[in-house]
Amino acid sequence: MTGAVTVNAPRIGLSAEPFVATATPRLSWKTVAGTDDWTQAGAEIELTVGTAGTTATIDGDQSVFVAWPFAPLRPRETVRVRVRVRGADGVVSPWSEPTEATAGFLGTGEWGARFVGSGSDDPQLLRAAFEVRGLVRRAFLYATAFGAYDVRLNGATVDDAVLKPGWTSYQWRLLYDVTDVTAHLRSGTNTFGIELAGGWYTEAYGFRDRARRFYEGSPAAAAQLVIEYEDGTTATVVTDESWRCSPGPVVAASIYQGETYDARLLDPGWASSTVADGDWSPVVPVEVPAVRPRPRTSQPVRVIERREVVDVITTPSGATVVDFGQNLVGWVRITVSGPRGHTITLRHAEVLERGELGTRPLRNAAATDRYTLAGDGEETWEPKWTFHGFRYVEIHDWPGEFSPASISAAVVHTDLPRTGGFSTSHALLNRLHENVVWGMRGNFLSIPTDCPQRDERLGWTGDIQVFAPTASFLYDCNAFLRSWLEDVRLEQTAAGGVVPMVVPAVIPQVPGQLEPVAAWGDAVTVVPAVLGERFGDQGALGDSLAAMKSWVDTITARTGGSPLWESGVQFGDWLDPDAPPDQPGRAKTDPGLVATAYYFRSADLTARAAQACGNAEDARHYRELAGRIGDAFRATYTTAAGRMMSDAPTAYAVAIAFGLVEGERKAAMGERLRHLVRAYGYHIATGFVGTPIICDALTATGHVDTAARLLAQTESPSWLYPVTMGATTIWERWDSMLEDGSINPGQMTSFNHYALGAVADWLHRVVAGLAPLEPGYRRIRIAPTLLDFLDDASAWHETPYGRASSAWRRDGEVVRFDVEVPANTRARVRLPSGVEHEVGSGSYTWTERHPRPRRSRAELGLDSDLATIVDDREAYRAVLGAISAIDPDRAAAFRRTTRWTPGRSLRDPLSHTPLDVVDAIEKALAALPAGELS
Repeated sequence: MTGAVTVNAPRIGLSAEPFVATATPRLSWKTVAGTDDWTQAGAEIELTVGTAGTTATIDGDQSVFVAWPFAPLRPRETVRVRVRVRGADGVVSPWSEPTEATAGFLGTGEWGARFVGSGSDDPQLLRAAFEVRGLVRRAFLYATAFGAYDVRLNGATVDDAVLKPGWTSYQWRLLYDVTDVTAHLRSGTNTFGIELAGGWYTEAYGFRDRARRFYEGSPAAAAQLVIEYEDGTTATVVTDESWRCSPGPVVAASIYQGETYDARLLDPGWASSTVADGDWSPVVPVEVPAVRPRPRTSQPVRVIERREVVDVITTPSGATVVDFGQNLVGWVRITVSGPRGHTITLRHAEVLERGELGTRPLRNAAATDRYTLAGDGEETWEPKWTFHGFRYVEIHDWPGEFSPASISAAVVHTDLPRTGGFSTSHALLNRLHENVVWGMRGNFLSIPTDCPQRDERLGWTGDIQVFAPTASFLYDCNAFLRSWLEDVRLEQTAAGGVVPMVVPAVIPQVPGQLEPVAAWGDAVTVVPAVLGERFGDQGALGDSLAAMKSWVDTITARTGGSPLWESGVQFGDWLDPDAPPDQPGRAKTDPGLVATAYYFRSADLTARAAQACGNAEDARHYRELAGRIGDAFRATYTTAAGRMMSDAPTAYAVAIAFGLVEGERKAAMGERLRHLVRAYGYHIATGFVGTPIICDALTATGHVDTAARLLAQTESPSWLYPVTMGATTIWERWDSMLEDGSINPGQMTSFNHYALGAVADWLHRVVAGLAPLEPGYRRIRIAPTLLDFLDDASAWHETPYGRASSAWRRDGEVVRFDVEVPANTRARVRLPSGVEHEVGSGSYTWTERHPRPRRSRAELGLDSDLATIVDDREAYRAVLGAISAIDPDRAAAFRRTTRWTPGRSLRDPLSHTPLDVVDAIEKALAALPAGELS
């Protein structure tokens, strides 16, 4: 095809936010070419400041994270950048649309605001009046809090971000927000108002009776308004002791417990009135950590969308519950009329149990909001100092007749651009992927959390370690995760090289919190590596290399130099489905094996990062260390015949997926893994560590059919079982809800945990076949994999270079493959036949003949091999159906305990089964047609 070449408006820095946090932000741009196989040979970058412009020229194809080629930005300097490119064919594009950005950082010594508050933990209103004496050219607000805050100027909220400034390791790092507030100022007297609440700063962290305040001191806010006048002068307004404070309508606010709001206490003019302060009291300087606030580097939290009620339920106890049809994170907004002083109570939960609100999994979190009416007609309110994980809201004491139109749900999370998707005509699998997306949305709220609903919501390092590849496909989370990694490194330094289990590390009273834990602490090596691979952000590797080395060195010190990591606190293959509900760490796989495998992986990733950063000596050191660990792993945990000493699926999965075995031993382990997956009836038999990689391990050893059967399983435990139970997010446990509709009896149960949804990365990379071959998708690997139970699959991803996609669809015995490759990249395409194509940018279509495998069945009976029965879906269902029709409990036990291994007949596990059940099974099998099946 032919056509014009255009350049999208460039990105300045790590995100599309209007303020940049550094004086030399990197630049990225995407080119759209109407010509196939287009590559960039050079580019011109034009910088305009005011009316003055300058241009820089670069040679080559670099268009992602290009070094800033101009003089460093000065505080508050606003620039416009546009780009035009020259192709290898010599054609020059038009100039792109410009991108405008402002330096959001303050100069050295410019921060002059004092941290002030009321001196108590109660939510407060702070205010001051100031004068604007002339024509304002520009005005910028810099604001932050130890706690959560919002700013009003002359009564108007200045931006749409919520729960500012977000959660960081407050004792070392505090972020400030920057806002252009020029439009909010007026000549003469102005009013500056701040709403202040405790947020994460005053929360009690820990489990059950161990919950304690971690951060000391009361909430405090600091703000600095810089006004630039047309005459060239500047004025600054700061928070100081001249400000005054007063309790407001927010009576109580807690992340976990909820918000209580009394509208009778609201003075609508508190942030706009110029009248005397009346009963307002002087603020007090608040002692806070000695941290110089820094500009935000990631996107803020915002209300992303609002959802309406899909159903109103009257529970068996007579309560009114609204259903939003989707487990989400945020809060509700109500519009109501009623008598003054009347209080409405809103209780939130993710599920119903026996028709009532299922609140037991919330543990100590009340997740309850209360609103007391002012009685002045129609009133609209929503909380702003808490958030809940919920699908259902129970409404108590609604005045008058309730209408579902009077309540809506706000979906709240960090405002990340969506960059990827997956779809298939298989409804359950499609819903599973949607559940993964919603799980990420709910748990990417300021930091990557484990769950959003109970008394936890912590930055568990293990969760994001396994989920980072999936997250990086679905959303542009590079800036988000880079920001969180800053806290990881700070917490690690404070802990002497140990990466805490949660970051920010706010639960030191929990045993082992500051001990090195495999798969959790390894987030410090894995997440930067993922950012380098998926976004092409080598800066993420450079910033984290010292921390990566420190983590590996810490493990080395703890093992006394042994290449095996078999000591200390370990979670192992957490949440193995065979573990008792209240002992989630009792997995089939030896924890030392898991720890040593991760020790190898982190040493290997550190060596690769050092090599990418140009540090050859460190690369050699950690590569040799990884070699010694690998040798010890194989000598200790494997046999020459390809068996693991810990004969469990996760053991084989980590050995294969982490590259610890090769050649014949790898092939033998893949065969054994296939055998074990079948023995467990194609049910999930892996926990936190094994589940994200088991399909990859099976695929890498030639057993994609087994991975497909595992993926398609709908019985518990499986990925699709929760979908059949109505799940709209990923559960923490495979059976967070039991088949009878009751909640898992364990004390740790969540219905919104993204970790086990990490299988979505396999759907993207393997099933649809879209993966990076070089960092940032500079070269793309496209290798779709046909699964027999699917008619089609497709994935798209907005790479740093532009949109890439891979799709396949069956039409009878012919499969069509459609591929899209963005400009300035190349792709290696491998079709299922083994045919390979090396292509440049453009759109491509191929077809191949791939008939589905034809099946045949011998006559089946009680003497049939167990493996033969389980490999035949209809036969397996016939056996279970026959038992269940007579004794459902026996059927459940049979499904749970039978190991479907070759060499044993179906008669063996039925030896103590009543004869009527055995006869029913025999008749059900005999009724199945034999011979070739359609």
